[in-house]
Amino acid sequence: MTIQFNDETFRDDYTFRNSEWAIRRFPFPFHEDSYMYSVNMERHRGGPEGSVYEKRFDVDEHYISEMRDRAQVLADDPLRCQSLPHMTLAGWDLLELIMVSKSEDYPDLFELHRDGATWRWVNKPLGIDDTFTFMDESSLPYGPMEYITRQTQGDFAVLDQRENNLWMDAGMVTTQADWSLDFDIGMNFFEWHAPVPMAHEMGVFKRALKFLLNVQQGSPARRLNWTMTVNPLLDTSPENYHKWGIQKTMLTPENVGRKQHLRVELQTFFRLPRSNALVFPIRCYLIALEDLVTVPKWGRRLHRVIRDLPEELATYKGFIDNRPMILDYLSQYDDGQTTSPGIWPDLDTEPPLRR
Repeated sequence: MTIQFNDETFRDDYTFRNSEWAIRRFPFPFHEDSYMYSVNMERHRGGPEGSVYEKRFDVDEHYISEMRDRAQVLADDPLRCQSLPHMTLAGWDLLELIMVSKSEDYPDLFELHRDGATWRWVNKPLGIDDTFTFMDESSLPYGPMEYITRQTQGDFAVLDQRENNLWMDAGMVTTQADWSLDFDIGMNFFEWHAPVPMAHEMGVFKRALKFLLNVQQGSPARRLNWTMTVNPLLDTSPENYHKWGIQKTMLTPENVGRKQHLRVELQTFFRLPRSNALVFPIRCYLIALEDLVTVPKWGRRLHRVIRDLPEELATYKGFIDNRPMILDYLSQYDDGQTTSPGIWPDLDTEPPLRR
C-alpha cells in the first residue's frame, strides 16, 4: 500500500480532510445503538487487513501534518512532554518498540539497522537519518521518549507499575481530549481518572486497572474512547481552552455537518521489557459529521447514541449545549432501519476499503 500524505492543518484555517479511504477505515466506536461506559478491552492482535488495527502503530495520510502540528505545540509549550528521572529506561524501551514495529510494519517508510549498540534510524516521510548509541542519551537530540514520539502519531502516557497501581510518570501529550499531562504527571490511575462521571460508581476503573496490571509483554491490549470536537483540532488541551472553547459557540445548522467532528481515540497498551512499565498510546482520529454520514449505518447509529446518551455523559463529552443542533442534523440520516451489529461500515464482517 502506498500512502499519499496530506498537506493540511489542524488549526487556524483547518484544511484537514479525510479521503474516502480514511473515512471507510475510521475507527467507529459504537458496536450497538446505545452507549454506556464499560472496560471494553480486547487483545491488540492486529487485523483486519487495511484497518487502523492492523499494525502496531498506525501510519496514515495525516502523518506528516500531525507531526508538524506536534512540533508547533511543543515549541509553544515544552511541558507537553515530561519524564520523571526514573522513567528514562522506559523511554528506551518505547523507542525500541516503535522503531522495531514501524520498520517491520512499514519497511517502505522506515528502516532500523542495528550493529550492537550502534543503531541507525531512517524515517523517510520526515527526512530523518540518524545514527546513535542505544542507551546513550547524549547521542540523540532529545531524550529517547521525546525523540521517537516526535515521529509517532498519537499521545503517549508511560506508566510506572508499583504498589498495585499505575502511575503516570512520563508522557508526550499534544493531542489530548481536555486533560493535562502537566497536571496529571505523578498521579496514579484513579487520581487522573477522577473527573470521569458515573464510571467510578459502576466499578469500571477497578476492573480496568486489574486488567492492565496483568498485560504481559508480547500481548498488547486495546480499546476505543470517544468525544466530540468542533473543528478538526488536535490540541484540545485545558491549557489552550481559551483558544478552542469559544469555537463551540460557532456552530450553526448550516455548518454543523462540516465543523462538528467525532473524535475517537484508539488506546493501546504495551508492556515494556526492561522497565516493566506500561505504555499507553492514545491515537486520535477525527471525522466530520458530513463524512461520517456517508456510511449509512454510522449515521443512523450515531444519531441514536447521541439522542439517548445520559446528560452527564453528554456534558463530559463536551457537546451538551450543541446536542439539539447535532441531533437535528443527524436525524436526516436515520431512516429507522435496523443496524447490523458491530462497528464495520455495513456488515459486522465487512473489512475497510483497501487502498
